[in-house]
Amino acid sequence: MASALPRTQKFKAPRKLNPHLWGLLVVAIMLAAWGEAHRVIARGTLRQRTADESAPIVATVAPTRSSLGEELVLPGTVQAYSEARIYARTNGYLKSWSVDIGSAVKKGQLLAEIDTPEVDQQLAQAIADLATARANEALSNTTNRRWNDLLATESVSKQDADEKAGDAAAKKAIAESAAANVSRLRQLESFKRVVAPFDGIITARNTDIGSLINAGESAGSELFRVADTHKLRIYVQVPEPYAAAAKPGLEADLRFSEQPGKGYEAITVRTANALDPVLRTLQVELELDNAQNQLFPGAYAEVHFKIAGSASSVRLPANTVLFRAAGPQVAVVDAQHRIQLKSIVQGRDFGGTIEVLSGLGPDDAVVVNPPDSIVNGVTVRVVSSASVQAPKAAAKST
Repeated sequence: MASALPRTQKFKAPRKLNPHLWGLLVVAIMLAAWGEAHRVIARGTLRQRTADESAPIVATVAPTRSSLGEELVLPGTVQAYSEARIYARTNGYLKSWSVDIGSAVKKGQLLAEIDTPEVDQQLAQAIADLATARANEALSNTTNRRWNDLLATESVSKQDADEKAGDAAAKKAIAESAAANVSRLRQLESFKRVVAPFDGIITARNTDIGSLINAGESAGSELFRVADTHKLRIYVQVPEPYAAAAKPGLEADLRFSEQPGKGYEAITVRTANALDPVLRTLQVELELDNAQNQLFPGAYAEVHFKIAGSASSVRLPANTVLFRAAGPQVAVVDAQHRIQLKSIVQGRDFGGTIEVLSGLGPDDAVVVNPPDSIVNGVTVRVVSSASVQAPKAAAKST
């Protein structure tokens, strides 16, 4: 039987490690910790870079404030200050005409004469009828006086005297009617002399000697056309966004193709004060002095208005606006590079730019060409407009 182990055995302490081994162990631990920390930092950097690169790239623009105004160019229609179409007021044949197109005429000047034999005969008959009516009236008046004298002596009855008085009154009315008919025919006969209604220029002559003349206004019955061109009226249809600025006194510069390089100053004299319900435009009338007769009615004119700017509004490029159900909006980038959608009140449209009346500050960074899918809170990367447009230009060049 084996001998029993001693109950107690003396503990032996381990041998001390070499100091060099301790140093190597510490270095290994530090290297492991540094590698792990580097991997954690690299993963975080990678996640951040991935997140940054996945964010949409946008370019921004700052609103501009301008009180210098805008030049508004609109087409204008030029008309004579006064224009009249001359029609005949009596029937007959044209006997003669004394003016032709381009002739300057004065008010009351004879333009043409109409031969009216039928009216002349009617006037002669009316004069004869008037003479008969006045003769009958005179006889009835004499009879009435005689019967009134007999009535005073009770030689005739009151009824007979009243009948004579009534006959005298009837004959007087017939004479007055005949006189009125003579006056009418004389007035009608005077219309065979066609005269100018005002000073002006003959712009059309549509008749000749021997032509049949019918009284009244109808297609093809116009004899002459007279226009007063010492002043011209210019009519312009101003769009609704500019209607409030188009007021009497607003000056404009007119350009004509037949007068290249030359401008004419005109002034707004009146407006319709109501928008056309179909076109949504305001009719504006301007006046232009044409004492030298350099311009012609019916010409096409380019009307250059100088519209004053508003100090309370800003302007943005037209490609920054989103048109949604809630109205026009813009995407603004805040300090944390997050998108905020702001509703704006749009003013005038200048083509490449628009006027923003409210809803936007002058220091806001507005996204250019925002996608329709953009929403609030999206993080974006902001780059300059040149860096965004450079790839597009390169793609077009290839």
